[in-house]
Amino acid sequence: MMMMRIGSGQLSSSFYSSSCPNVLSTIRAEVRSAVSKESRMGASLLRLHFHDCFVNVSSHTIGQARCTTFRARLYNEANIDSSFATSTKANCPNSGGDNTLSPLDVTTPNTFDNAYFKNLVANKGLLHSDQQLFSGGSTNSQVNTYNSNAATFKSDFAAAMVKMGNISPLTGSQGQIRTNCRKVN
Repeated sequence: MMMMRIGSGQLSSSFYSSSCPNVLSTIRAEVRSAVSKESRMGASLLRLHFHDCFVNVSSHTIGQARCTTFRARLYNEANIDSSFATSTKANCPNSGGDNTLSPLDVTTPNTFDNAYFKNLVANKGLLHSDQQLFSGGSTNSQVNTYNSNAATFKSDFAAAMVKMGNISPLTGSQGQIRTNCRKVN
């Protein structure tokens, strides 16, 4: 019966209220346990929430990236701090080591804070797409705000999470449970 509901895309915001009334506390406990065992898990879950199934947002204040995703920036771009580039190249050679990880926030890699924005201002953004947030365009003012005011960053982030959490799912035949959240079934 459950497979029938999932297969037909019938969504309900109260689906688990009777079948698993403790689902939220169970999820909370499991997430806390996973993050305590592997600090990168928090970043992975945030990215899953923002990137994979909702919207493409750069929320990179914690986590790591594979060498293959930032090598071109490291070796080819001019808007990168030279000492940052040199130290990062030690772990990411010009060829090979594709799966070697480097922190997205070199200052405080496992802490959710505004150091990521301080790094962007100092041309220490690991990913090309991140450094573009502070490259003379319309997002410079937002980066400067978060760089200088950690409380504003945390408050805005919390408000965005609440706003996203308050979006009601499409139910019945209006929505669908995607087998691949990047594309419509």
